[in-house]
Amino acid sequence: MNFNTNSPLDIFLTELFNRYREAVPEVNQITAALLKNGVIGSQDEIVNDHIAFRTLGVPNLGIKSFEKIFLFHGYQKRDHYYFEEKKLDAYWYAPPAPEYPRIFLSELKVGMLSQNAQKIIKKYTGDIKSDPVDALDLNDGDAIAAFLHHPLWKLPDLKDYTALLEESEYAAWVIYNRYYLNHYTISVHALPEDYRFLPDFNKFVEGLGIKLNDAGGKIKTSADGLLSQSSTVAGLHEVEFADGAKTQIAGSYVEFAERSVLPAYSHLKPEEIQSIHRREGFETSNADKIFESTYTGQVKS
Repeated sequence: MNFNTNSPLDIFLTELFNRYREAVPEVNQITAALLKNGVIGSQDEIVNDHIAFRTLGVPNLGIKSFEKIFLFHGYQKRDHYYFEEKKLDAYWYAPPAPEYPRIFLSELKVGMLSQNAQKIIKKYTGDIKSDPVDALDLNDGDAIAAFLHHPLWKLPDLKDYTALLEESEYAAWVIYNRYYLNHYTISVHALPEDYRFLPDFNKFVEGLGIKLNDAGGKIKTSADGLLSQSSTVAGLHEVEFADGAKTQIAGSYVEFAERSVLPAYSHLKPEEIQSIHRREGFETSNADKIFESTYTGQVKS
């Protein structure tokens, strides 16, 4: 991500990405290979299609709270998505300027879980009596960055984490990782010719020894055929729980998106094509399988 100003939005997005890149080695691995092959001259040349966060639908948290940060900085709320099997709601947010990534926020419908799962989640989030974003100075980029990496609830113990994992892998991921950046997304269509189509880019990534999420196929394509997405499988990290127990859990991952030119603009020359000429938004069927990049069936297969 490359920003031209030192605005609060630039500051916290840059800090988010830097911390995420340190924790997800595939980011630097892919970037280094693109540099070595002469595809890009720097990380800043990679266009970030969107970044995603996961939240819990409980009082004072969830999308209603989290979105305030981005709405304040000029993002516009767009389409709603519902994932019945995973019990999730989601929205995407259009950026205030083309150089910024889209935002994809999802929220677990906690009230639809079993009583036991709800009790566990409430055990950790029940002490949050007011919306923490309301206490933030949203003009302070450093404060926002610190907030997004500051735990809002105590570390879970392994028993609680495991119980959530058995019912909702999404819930388990959030209860441990909190608001950590879930993924960033490389716009492959913005890369040079040999890399701008997802099948070719996937071969390049797999050639680096990186595993791809194959839930629903390695390439997830929208019904209109204009949005294709793939992702790496989240790496496993050994972590310690509140009770001192240690185990490996899924971290974050990298996504790749190819947005095709809309039929109405098919007459345009390649050099004339801008982001507004390409397929916008997201697709429930694609995102449903992308979520599984952190799920046990992918990370341990």
